[in-house]
Amino acid sequence: MKDKIVESVVNKFKQRSALGIKKYNTTLEKNDLTRLEWLTHAQEEAMDMVLYLEKLKSLEPNQENILEQIEELNTPQGSIEL
Repeated sequence: MKDKIVESVVNKFKQRSALGIKKYNTTLEKNDLTRLEWLTHAQEEAMDMVLYLEKLKSLEPNQENILEQIEELNTPQGSIEL
């Protein structure tokens, strides 16, 4: 049995690798960076990801309306009794 989701991700990794090799003419096997430089690159990529996630959250319809509804449920007059 094959997992189509896993195959899709693997293919994306392969495509990204090919793009990186074409753009930078090297692979991640290069040894010209220190551990700290690799960590800094990883940190910067993670920070970019957080920014992209925040942007996507801001595009969600009714985002503020949903937050207001949650706040109302947490107030005494809007509390739900079980």
